[in-house]
Amino acid sequence: MSEIDVQRSEGAETSVPQSGMAHFLWQQLPYVVALVLAVAGVAYTNVSHQPLVGYWEFLALAIGVVCVITKWPEVEGKQAQLRLIWTQALHWVAVLVTMNIMLVSGVQQLLPTPATGLVLLTLLALGTFLAGVSLLSLQISFLGLAMGVTVPAISWLKQSIFFFLLGGVLLIGLGLTFWLRQDRRPAPANTKSHVEV
Repeated sequence: MSEIDVQRSEGAETSVPQSGMAHFLWQQLPYVVALVLAVAGVAYTNVSHQPLVGYWEFLALAIGVVCVITKWPEVEGKQAQLRLIWTQALHWVAVLVTMNIMLVSGVQQLLPTPATGLVLLTLLALGTFLAGVSLLSLQISFLGLAMGVTVPAISWLKQSIFFFLLGGVLLIGLGLTFWLRQDRRPAPANTKSHVEV
């Protein structure tokens, strides 16, 4: 076997795992995008103090489409495909109706605007998790769990941001203190003892 053949076979072996990893990341992309969009919606609501009604509805519909698309290759037969579409459509319509109930003006007066974003994210997380359970999809269930975990995380982060700022200032101050101390220390003298024989 020549050296060129050995190099080609090594190159083929290394390209297979890379393409496998790229394929895996490509498959996970819709879930990551949905999670990022959900967190971005809550962050925007907290900053602007205005609920994004259409945004949450769009995100719920997009996740519903992702649910159907990801399960479509596994479903065989026209009857099963129609059942998948109808069950997911009913599921996500129920989620949208619940979201819109939270946005009715009477309910809206009871909640501050930043809390509305968290409530809508909670409903979206619950809907996503339940869709994953009904479809027996680990990725969709995990997406719902990840969205659900972001709700208390965002709330905790917002409440403790002052403590994070104080901690950061403290660490910077300690770092500067030690750094300045290092600069003021006298350089160790290079002492060599000469022993004469």
